Amino acid sequence: MKKFSVVIAGGGSTFTPGIVKMLLENIDRFPLERLYLYDNDEARQAILGEAIDIMLKEEAPDIDFAYTTDPEKAFTGMDFCMAHIRVGKYAMREQDEKIPLKHDLIGQETCGPGGMAYGMRSIGGMIELIDLMEEYAPDCWMLNYSNPASIVAEACRVLKPESKVLNICDMPVGTLRRMSQILGMTPDELEVDYFGLNHFGWWTSIRGKDGTDYTEQVKAYVKENGYLNQVEIDTQHTDPSWQETHKKARDLFAVEPRFLPNTYLQYYLIPDEMVEHSNPEFTRANEVMAGREKDVFDTAKGIIVAGTAKENGFHIDSHASFIVDLARAIAFNTHERMIMIVENNGAIANFPDDVMVEVPCIIGSKGPEPLAQGKIPMFEQALMFQQASSEKLLVEGFIEGSYQKVWQAYTLSRTIPSATKAREVLDDLIVANGDFWPELN
Repeated sequence: MKKFSVVIAGGGSTFTPGIVKMLLENIDRFPLERLYLYDNDEARQAILGEAIDIMLKEEAPDIDFAYTTDPEKAFTGMDFCMAHIRVGKYAMREQDEKIPLKHDLIGQETCGPGGMAYGMRSIGGMIELIDLMEEYAPDCWMLNYSNPASIVAEACRVLKPESKVLNICDMPVGTLRRMSQILGMTPDELEVDYFGLNHFGWWTSIRGKDGTDYTEQVKAYVKENGYLNQVEIDTQHTDPSWQETHKKARDLFAVEPRFLPNTYLQYYLIPDEMVEHSNPEFTRANEVMAGREKDVFDTAKGIIVAGTAKENGFHIDSHASFIVDLARAIAFNTHERMIMIVENNGAIANFPDDVMVEVPCIIGSKGPEPLAQGKIPMFEQALMFQQASSEKLLVEGFIEGSYQKVWQAYTLSRTIPSATKAREVLDDLIVANGDFWPELN
């Protein structure tokens, strides 16, 4: 079997060690010849890179491993780029969450005013990364799961329409895992239908691979409990904020009981409740910095000091196996069925063709082929059109340097109640983001 060369862009991310562990666990399905890390923050990446180097020498010494800030070294000859960059790191995520809360607005990483601020930072970083990939590895595929995925995907559609970039999110994968736990099954035993935008959609059916329909069974559970289940709590050590999010699906389902909701809809359907229960002094960013980030870097430093990863090593990011499934589908034309972010082009019959939607696709060597989901009801159609219009205006505002369009994008978000509020929070975010954003006139 052919061995592949992979570069992980965002090598200093706290997710990188878990992804490397996941790649090692799947080495029989997706053999590796080279594995490189690439990041523009040399010091941060070096800590993880040195620890991962020790781990790979113990577990897979035949893999050519390196970590670098040199794009030519990182990309030359690579088959796949797995991209999960965070422009501004957690320091800016904290601002994305806390500045809106000062205005009594949703403070969240990918949704609402903070998510749009993150999007304005991410667009430039992603386009720069794609340019580097195309310069040094023109045959490489980018598997992008950088947030906010919907805004990034729209920017790629407009600015890089011919690029070999596949946009995917782990949220549907995580929810499918919880659905399988509710049913006492595994994710591999289930097949779902889904429509929406990224972090803004609904499951319409849950079936077994044998054709058994479990949709009503899952609905009955979610109606009472949301997606939270004891298996998740016991085995995944879910953070308190995520436990609340999974439980909140119960309230979202009550609004639209025909379908099963993406949990991120809580920020759009009940933003007032979400703000009321937020702590403006300690947001999710603080939770992550005090939790996962500290744990990952402490582990890395411990490995470096000990000179071994055998005793206290990194944990596998098991849910990220979808990345291997995607890479294998491209490499081996496996026709894997996965939920992807793609240009609509009729997949949702009564929705604009040029919107980046999230729907099941069949993935082969030519990329994703969306599966038709038919027409959607007026309620979902209207919500999605408003959200998609906001994201399109934001991308246009970024490209044109238009304050007016970015303000309009903020005004259209369901998380912001008025144009006045939109302008107030936008002006504060412009100051906070400084050179991370283009100049808006």
